[in-house]
Amino acid sequence: MPEIPDLFTQQHWDERYGSTDRVWSGRPNAQLVAFTGELTPGTALDVACGEGGDAIWLAGRGWTVTGVDISPVGLARAAEHARQAGDEIAARITWRQADLFADRAPELGTFSLVTSHYLHLPPVVRERAMARLAGAVAPGGHLLVVAHHPRDLEVPGLRPNLPELFQTAEQLGEQLDPETWEILAAQAPAREVEHRRTGETVTVHDAVLLARRRS
Repeated sequence: MPEIPDLFTQQHWDERYGSTDRVWSGRPNAQLVAFTGELTPGTALDVACGEGGDAIWLAGRGWTVTGVDISPVGLARAAEHARQAGDEIAARITWRQADLFADRAPELGTFSLVTSHYLHLPPVVRERAMARLAGAVAPGGHLLVVAHHPRDLEVPGLRPNLPELFQTAEQLGEQLDPETWEILAAQAPAREVEHRRTGETVTVHDAVLLARRRS
């Protein structure tokens, strides 16, 4: 297996989730709401689901969701958040531990929507990881990949100083076969967030790739 930075290991994320009561806000990611809100609910795979905010939002809109993450600690917290959201929502979600970067491909199945937010893709496994995400999309289904845009590196201290982890939506889209995929959106929408270190309001950009697998 190629050497993966510690940032992407199960140990790293287990320790991060175990060090605090909550890492993320619990709200769905803005681009998930913006780019999938009009899709007809079906089956969804949320890769790097963390504490479950996106999976719970999808389930609340009628999707049958599988939430996948490398960290059992994060998944246990996600399952608890789903239970707190109600029995109906919790029943629509299956939680599963898997490493998208592992040598042996996890058996993900196929889904009408595959979504992954802010899962940095190290260069040594980028092509393989994107292929696994794309391979889990059923014919006629959608792939939504949202990443931190390289422009965010211009804001001091906002992101890890690892430029090789950042890609534009266009660069992500280049990894999809145009005979198989229709690119519906390759954008860099801006949004305002609070800088975790300084408390200032700063403008960030997301790399948003939405594609449909041709039937």
